[in-house]
Amino acid sequence: MMKNINFVSQFKKANIISIVLFTLSILLVFFKGLNYGIDFKGGTLIELRTEKSIKASSIRDTLSSMNLGDVNVKKFGKDGDYLIKVEQKESNNNKLIPEIKKKLTDNLNAEIDFRRVENVGPKVSAELLESSIIAISLALAAMLFYIWIRFEWQFSVGSIIALFHDVVITLGIFSLLSLEINLSIIAAVLTIVGYSMNDTVVIYDRIRENLFKYTKISISDIANLSINETLARTIITSVTTLLALVSIYTLGGEILRGFSFAMILGVIIGTYSSIFVASPILKFFKVSYKTLEKEEEKIVP
Repeated sequence: MMKNINFVSQFKKANIISIVLFTLSILLVFFKGLNYGIDFKGGTLIELRTEKSIKASSIRDTLSSMNLGDVNVKKFGKDGDYLIKVEQKESNNNKLIPEIKKKLTDNLNAEIDFRRVENVGPKVSAELLESSIIAISLALAAMLFYIWIRFEWQFSVGSIIALFHDVVITLGIFSLLSLEINLSIIAAVLTIVGYSMNDTVVIYDRIRENLFKYTKISISDIANLSINETLARTIITSVTTLLALVSIYTLGGEILRGFSFAMILGVIIGTYSSIFVASPILKFFKVSYKTLEKEEEKIVP
């Protein structure tokens, strides 16, 4: 049995919440900034294993005494495994890794095994950041082009606003919590763009179909009807996706935690925006059967 929830009555409240969150996110990103990882600001990533369990704070204190810049130490995998991220203030040199290993071995009085070492220079990190921005911009542009061809311009505006809403608020939460932004997070953002667009297109397609089917019903009633008709599909898709992502977040380890958290945020915000951001835009533009008819007349002479 189809539900009949009055979503339209909540549009105004939801829009106020969205505007506040969007504005706060922009202010956070602009003033507080994003916590870029080694991928984007350069440095050294070290995965090490010790013969005995050592406090992460002891490793951090030892490295901090070497004046290497920002040092981040996390437990990683099994007991005795740690992931170290070091921001190098100066250019890389071949002596740095042996010096770090010797310092840790002497101070911690334990055998240290460097299982993986990755260096990212400032030039490479700048290129990666630039490439990431271009990738996100191209994805948004491609989505806008698709919607422009698939639907009328009012739908295009609504979908692109919803996309920006999802991406900006996700980045705002990352800025607020000082979570690290790396290449995997960029991959998550690109996936969020695709997920959000897919959800929006499903509702828009039903709205467009119902506008032709019920020519005398207002856009508010059409939007309400269409959202309710696609609600079961939206809930099932979102819940099953979230179940997989929560499993990755809890069981996938430190490496996948940032990616899965970004995806969880994206699914929740994307589902919300397809209902409470994209749909109200059509109401704002007063889209109707006559609007679609005029647009079609422009295309077909």
